[in-house]
Amino acid sequence: MPNWLSRTLSWIAAALVGVVYGTAGTIAHSLMWGPIPIGLIVGGIACAALLVAVRTLTHDRGAAVATAIGMIGMLLIISGPGPGGSVIVPNTPVGQIWIYLVCGIALVVIAWPSLKRLPVQVQAPVQAPVQENGS
Repeated sequence: MPNWLSRTLSWIAAALVGVVYGTAGTIAHSLMWGPIPIGLIVGGIACAALLVAVRTLTHDRGAAVATAIGMIGMLLIISGPGPGGSVIVPNTPVGQIWIYLVCGIALVVIAWPSLKRLPVQVQAPVQAPVQENGS
């Protein structure tokens, strides 16, 4: 299989997984357990874990971008009013935090520098000082 084809298919798969996580997180973000926003916490951790895993396992920033596009795209699509007038992400503090949280996580994971391309620092071995003989 050509390299471009496998890379394109992996980006499509990453975007589809991002769509699933973005949909699940957006639907569940408003779940509260008393004053604790459990849905926001679990959804944020799940989305962050997915983006970090895709970026780490593929060593490809493009796959992480495709995942983030799928995730944020579904967030934007289902955030508006539905055909019946229902709104999944209301204009509340929790809804605003969810939108900025997903976008912020995606931005940090995509912008994080590639660790395999960092220069390796090599130290020269330390030599003992040469002593001169008094002869």
